[in-house]
Amino acid sequence: MKQFNLDHLATFAKVVECGSFSAAAEKLSLTQPAVSLQIRQLEKRLGAALLERVGRKVRPTAAGDELLGHADRIDDAVTSAVESVARHAAETIGNVRLGTDNTVTIFLLPPVLGALRQRYPNLEISVSTGNAADIVKAVEENRIDLAFATLPVSGRALEVTPVLDDAIVAVARRDMTLPNRLTAANLAKLPLLLSQPGSAARRITDRWFARGDATVNPAMTLGSAEAIKAMAIAGLGCGILPAMAIDQESREAFVVRPLSPPLKRTLGLVIRKDKRLSKGLKAIYDALLGLRRG
Repeated sequence: MKQFNLDHLATFAKVVECGSFSAAAEKLSLTQPAVSLQIRQLEKRLGAALLERVGRKVRPTAAGDELLGHADRIDDAVTSAVESVARHAAETIGNVRLGTDNTVTIFLLPPVLGALRQRYPNLEISVSTGNAADIVKAVEENRIDLAFATLPVSGRALEVTPVLDDAIVAVARRDMTLPNRLTAANLAKLPLLLSQPGSAARRITDRWFARGDATVNPAMTLGSAEAIKAMAIAGLGCGILPAMAIDQESREAFVVRPLSPPLKRTLGLVIRKDKRLSKGLKAIYDALLGLRRG
């Protein structure tokens, strides 16, 4: 209730317990006038008489009995709330909302977040996936706390910190012939498996082809690196995707080649400048920043 004073409620309960204002004042280390004032203020706030004198004892009125029935539950709820908040000061807990892309989620985050959960077992992490533009917008609108996104990213309210570079490579099934030097011109002649238009990876790839004066007509556009790998292993074309997505199993199944000239994407942390770093958020921010090389 707005402006409901919990100290006044505690004083009321103590008066009922003791049966007198003076005894309650002694127990609470207050003066009797101070106790009487608190009871009057509580009665004024609730609009009802809470105590009555019967003989030499003070007893609760019917309204006072009703309030007393709630007092213990209110006290328990307040104690629980205080203890819960105190845990935040003592350890890293809470829910942190992280946004990134599918490739980072699958191939980079598991060991990072696994180590964090080992260190902070009460830390809850919600991971949202999407394209860079969408997750950065979610940071701006405070729908997520932190993004690990493909750069560049801009925004007056944002703090952007580059963390690591991830090469863009070509992959093909081992029985598919690839030129030794994968330039934009000779790649454009192959059936290509590319990321969907509008994605950060596709924009980077398209700019690379444009610099090489090559026109691209992909055989297929797909929504994830895993989908590109699946279509490549099926022999449907040559995939262009982040090197991060090439694990040991993929290296055994594919021919993996760098592009010429080399192409990369830069991943970085994006957070609002005015974002308060809770212990949980700082732990995740520092863990991802720890991936910085050199």
